[in-house]
Amino acid sequence: MASNELFTIPVPTIKSHPGGSIVCTSPAPQVYVLTWSSPPDNRLTPAFNTALMTALDIIEFGHPPGVVITTSAISKFYSNGLDLQLAISSPGFFENSLYPLFRRFLTYPMPTIAMINGHGFAGGFMLAMHHDYRVFTGAKGYVCVNELEFGAPLLPPMSSIFRIKAAPHVYRDMVLEARRYDAKAALEAGLVDAVGEMDAALKLIQERGLVKKGSTGAYGILKTEMYRESVALLDAKGKDAANPAEMQAAEKRRKAEGAKRFKQWKETQSDKAKL
Repeated sequence: MASNELFTIPVPTIKSHPGGSIVCTSPAPQVYVLTWSSPPDNRLTPAFNTALMTALDIIEFGHPPGVVITTSAISKFYSNGLDLQLAISSPGFFENSLYPLFRRFLTYPMPTIAMINGHGFAGGFMLAMHHDYRVFTGAKGYVCVNELEFGAPLLPPMSSIFRIKAAPHVYRDMVLEARRYDAKAALEAGLVDAVGEMDAALKLIQERGLVKKGSTGAYGILKTEMYRESVALLDAKGKDAANPAEMQAAEKRRKAEGAKRFKQWKETQSDKAKL
């Protein structure tokens, strides 16, 4: 299917990431496809997030309202999420880079579709969930929230989108079992709306009449109200913001207090045994 290229946004090189680009094409009138390539696995670095925000601005303010589709030029990965060490070492990364990106998609003033063409892990899956619709290409790849596997907390601004959009039992399996969903399982769980290639995304757009949905100017406002719990958490700053260090410190205190209570109980059992 022929597509007209509209613009390209470079993703600058930073530290261990070689950079890349985000290319916008239009396979149909008022359908804007953002295809990113940031080797090796499209991590959500500050540079990547800024480039993607710029692309969204260009579409909103430089083109007629329509539908935005995101996908990857790297067949194995839609996005492998954060570079955790880089995120932690970059001051303000969550509040000033990652969460504004999630919020931008969540409240974007026209329909958005994540076309998941490969693995979407952790933050990559979160990014897809902040879109309005999801299409899984089906050939390969999994989506999952795997914080359990590497011992990281799932912060409230990250978790809330799954609580809102996923069924309770799916949310449980996703978080507490780190379950991986292929295209078939994701469709059955209601995490994606269709399985297929670009033709499936275009069919979804046509059947639901999505191209015209953003034309009245109310689309983003309606979404802001629909998802106000997530919006509030993503907007939180300073003392109101979720702090992973504080969460981990609270867990450390809880364990220390529990160990102390267990020691005291054990001592009482030892005293009873002496009687």
